[in-house]
Amino acid sequence: MFLSEAAKSYEADKRIEGFSPQTLRAYSLQMKLLIKYFSNVQISKITTYDLKQYLAESSIDLKPSSLAH
Repeated sequence: MFLSEAAKSYEADKRIEGFSPQTLRAYSLQMKLLIKYFSNVQISKITTYDLKQYLAESSIDLKPSSLAH
């Protein structure tokens, strides 16, 4: 599954669970940033190390609350 497909599926799940529009927008923004960083790759190609690097680099520009998303 590609990252963009996973993002759409995740958003649909959260919509069904009744998350607020504001929360959904915040998640959508974070997913766009993630896709921008990794490109639209297969999820299986992203390692834990890759995610840690992404979070470390993102922590320079993002607040802790945004990183939590």
